[in-house]
Amino acid sequence: MMAANRLQELAARAGQGERLGSKNELWKLCSVSIGTFNEALKIAQARGYVTLRRGPGGGIFAAQQAPLVKLGNQILAIDDSEHIVADVQRMRNALDPLVLEDALLHSSAADILEMRNELEAMKQAMAVDDIPTFLHGNWRFQACIAGISPNVVLRTVFLSLLEVLEQHAVTLPAAPDRPLHDVLKRRYELYEG
Repeated sequence: MMAANRLQELAARAGQGERLGSKNELWKLCSVSIGTFNEALKIAQARGYVTLRRGPGGGIFAAQQAPLVKLGNQILAIDDSEHIVADVQRMRNALDPLVLEDALLHSSAADILEMRNELEAMKQAMAVDDIPTFLHGNWRFQACIAGISPNVVLRTVFLSLLEVLEQHAVTLPAAPDRPLHDVLKRRYELYEG
């Protein structure tokens, strides 16, 4: 994987379509076995970082990436640790109004029933201070409203942010200046209104 990352770095520094070198030159630069290099090259190609051209003037070149491919690759490169939870929460909170607006404009009777059921489950969890159940209900509610949105980019990004929160947020303590119960109550009131 280190060799694939090295190829990615070389391609990122080069201009689109710029020659990075011959296969042999880059294999030596990566200092790995030929089998490992070939696998790294396949990975770099699959991720859209490099292309191969055969024949005279051929070699390995920096690929021209479509903007969404580039965005996806940059997101894949983010360190998926608990340290990103605050950033993810901030983004999710910023996107909430857009997702809610789409849910209001595009929801069916069945969608509304599902949202009401999730809100009721969240309310019951709050009543008995069952924070994990509340959080999971909140994420189900958010996934429900995001799924209604016809905006494929908004829906995809929002649901991905929820996945990160589901993986990490339950293990994090509340900030001392913001009691968790108050935070959860505000979130519930946002959706109830």
